[in-house]
Amino acid sequence: MSVLADRLRGIIKPPSAADVVPRAAPAFIRSEGDLETLLDGRWYGHCFIVERRMAPGARYGRATIGELAARLSESAHEAPLVCSSTEARPPFVFFDLETTGLSGGAGTQAFLVGCGMFDEDGGFTTRQYLLARYSDERAMLAAVAEDFGRAGALVSFNGKSFDAPVLETRYLFHRLEWFAAGQPHIDVLHPARRFWKEDECSLGVLEQQILGASRQHDVQGFEIPDRYFRFVRSGDPKPLVDVLEHNRLDLVSLAGLTSRLLEIVRGGPDYADNAREALALGHVYASAHAADRAIGAYERAVTLATTSRSRRAPLVLADSLRALAIAYRRSRRFDEAARCWSALIEHGCSSPMEREAIEALAIHHEHRRRDLESARVFALKNVACADVARERCKDTARRRLARIERKLGEAGGAGLFRQA
Repeated sequence: MSVLADRLRGIIKPPSAADVVPRAAPAFIRSEGDLETLLDGRWYGHCFIVERRMAPGARYGRATIGELAARLSESAHEAPLVCSSTEARPPFVFFDLETTGLSGGAGTQAFLVGCGMFDEDGGFTTRQYLLARYSDERAMLAAVAEDFGRAGALVSFNGKSFDAPVLETRYLFHRLEWFAAGQPHIDVLHPARRFWKEDECSLGVLEQQILGASRQHDVQGFEIPDRYFRFVRSGDPKPLVDVLEHNRLDLVSLAGLTSRLLEIVRGGPDYADNAREALALGHVYASAHAADRAIGAYERAVTLATTSRSRRAPLVLADSLRALAIAYRRSRRFDEAARCWSALIEHGCSSPMEREAIEALAIHHEHRRRDLESARVFALKNVACADVARERCKDTARRRLARIERKLGEAGGAGLFRQA
């Protein structure tokens, strides 16, 4: 044993005085008091919380906080239309996470849980739970569950795909009950893509385009995990100042977008600023089986797209005509649906959409109008279009043409018999 110990001491030698490089004492802020001073927060037991309030008169973009609160209050009853749950109701709790990684998974922790709510006076209060020490995670999660449990509905931006799964993983890790399992959850990202942007649909882009808000010297999302790790290694909370401000502004923007979204849903087609918004509004109503409201929105979309000079206006017009034709057909307004299909063909559209319109007109003239000659014209076009489509489409088109020609032949034979 002594031989082995001597060998180990020979390998692991203490550094000599010449090997030690003198270093200045670090200027990092390590005390809890410094954390409270820099981040303007307080300790509640083992949980560090930063709470701030924006007054109703504070301006955010083109509107004040009080105006956003009033719009949301007036439109809150429409929340079930943009949520999969019919139980979505106020109070709405807006939440957003900052995490140690952007890919999710079991190794990703939420070191900052931010939530925001409008109060009765029209102000907006944000409460941010910071994981200042890893050992405090369970206490932080318990405090978050208590606060979020008061919500009538949770509201997030891409929260169903990222934020909620990350939080749920941490609750399961600590064997805590996942509080949001049965709570209504409105993920604003999905309707936002329909209403405003398909590509680059980030919160930062939307807050500029829809709310007219802009940020100065905002921290980039990819920098946030590194800033937290610097805080963990050094104890210096300075890198987190901008992270908390970024999270707070995300919450305010999320609240503003939700307010605008529900305002359009409540106000109807006249509240849509452009054809894209009107078309998306029609889809929201159609999903809720509100047929008359959907038709009104689609009609508005067609009108706005027809007069628009936007580069995407032709595509939006084609989508609007198709959606309106389907809505008319479901309401058994077949002649109006046929006019929309005809307008779609005249306007010009993609090949699959044109095939759909031609097929719909062939069916309409065969079964509704009983105009077999017109039905045959569209059936012939349908066969020609189907030649580049799937084999099943070809067979259906050919069977329809054969049936129409058979009917025409029977009608011609009956006419000759009557003449004889």
